[in-house]
Amino acid sequence: MLVLARKSRESVVIAAHDHMHELVRVTVIEVCGSRVKLGFHADREVGIHREEVWERVRAERQSTSSKVPVES
Repeated sequence: MLVLARKSRESVVIAAHDHMHELVRVTVIEVCGSRVKLGFHADREVGIHREEVWERVRAERQSTSSKVPVES
């Protein structure tokens, strides 16, 4: 795991393998006590979810794909 420290209004960029195409930019919007507000900028086709939502979506998709009927 990469751990970075950022101040308010500072960003982290997640780039494609070629390091030329920005996939996601994460910006610290506000720090208030133990809570941090983050802003995400990415193309529409890039899914960004809270972890608990991602796990639910992934589980639903896995259960849907396992219910595909097998032709005989």
